[in-house]
Amino acid sequence: MLDMTMFREHADVLRADHDKRDLPHEHIDAVIRLDEEWRQTRYDADQLRKKRNEAARGIAAAKKSGDSAAADAILAEVSDLGAQIDALAERVDALLAERDAARMRVPNVLHESVPVGEDDQKNTLHSLHGEKVELGFEARTHNDLIETNGWVDLARAAKVAGSRFYFLQGDLARLEMALQNYTANFLMERGYTLVQPPLMMNREAYEGVTDLADFETVMYGIEPDKYYLIATSEHPLTAMRMDEIIEPAELPIKLVGVSPCFRREVGAHGLSDRGIWRVHQFTKIEQIVICKPEDSWTHHEELLTNAVDLWDSLGLHYRVVNICTGDMGTVASKKYDLEAWLPGAGAYKEVVSCSNCTDYQANRLRMRYRTTEGNSAVHTLNSTAIATSRALVAIMEQYQNEEGTVRVPEALIPFLGGEKTLKPLS
Repeated sequence: MLDMTMFREHADVLRADHDKRDLPHEHIDAVIRLDEEWRQTRYDADQLRKKRNEAARGIAAAKKSGDSAAADAILAEVSDLGAQIDALAERVDALLAERDAARMRVPNVLHESVPVGEDDQKNTLHSLHGEKVELGFEARTHNDLIETNGWVDLARAAKVAGSRFYFLQGDLARLEMALQNYTANFLMERGYTLVQPPLMMNREAYEGVTDLADFETVMYGIEPDKYYLIATSEHPLTAMRMDEIIEPAELPIKLVGVSPCFRREVGAHGLSDRGIWRVHQFTKIEQIVICKPEDSWTHHEELLTNAVDLWDSLGLHYRVVNICTGDMGTVASKKYDLEAWLPGAGAYKEVVSCSNCTDYQANRLRMRYRTTEGNSAVHTLNSTAIATSRALVAIMEQYQNEEGTVRVPEALIPFLGGEKTLKPLS
């Protein structure tokens, strides 16, 4: 969430930002109103406490001088102060909770370079990478390729877990493991520390990294323990420093997280989302940076460069787009997406999201670093490196042969024991 200074001193900036997003100002106005009432109520409670302390001194002085009548008079005058103070203190807590609940509904302030537009059709092209593959034959979809080669069993997975789960088999499973190893090594060589996070989080930690009001519908809850299965390793890796004051010498913190991810993915989707494109469980390798505020935009470009270099090394054709106001979520200030070309689907589809969340998550997580002027919120950034199921789809569709086999990207051949073509499951 945004720092209260933004509401108290820069409400005009927030309202202008909401206008760019085409959002009403109701949550901004509610935060400001509740904050003013909270501060006034806290002041009133402090004044009553001051009055009670003065009365206590007056009673003590009267008793010391032997004037019991004066002591009784003062006592009668302030007899209900305790109850009034307790009621105000309760109101202070309620107002603070209500203010911060409204504050959590106010999205991050967008970077000035974010294009204005009502939906994803207004995202702008940032860069184009690789050559669009000319197959010389009618491209098959990844769904056709996995069925022809027996690499994925959707029907049996549906028996044991339901739709949108899958058994990954044979050489495609080997390729998936190769992608994990290759990507983790790629980022570790750039100074990122490998972390395998917990696969469950409690509600308090999850509310620190995302807007649960929007995101909870796609998450799996664990009952009766009130945990959530993680939707991405970004969430536990960012939350792992919650309630901490970080020493400046530790910054920037650079992590590469590898984990299964779980999403309900509710709602209807197109034919091209069948197969293993949009599933309930997948593996993702994620980049995380926690840094000083003045460095975050440099790190945002660094995360994008890492993703671009990684996908370039796989010899895939894709584009980078700058996400517009209408396609932006609550948490990020700016976001790039990488969209891979899928010949079978005949479309570019999102495979990487790269976001600078500035201090939005850090404020929710109470995650700060030490400065000479006091403690200040850090900035947090995240970027997909590879979601392996979607990378497999891009590889299958771009590296397919006419007979239905699939070539292995050169960078991954050493991870498959020198194998250059994926074999069908016998």
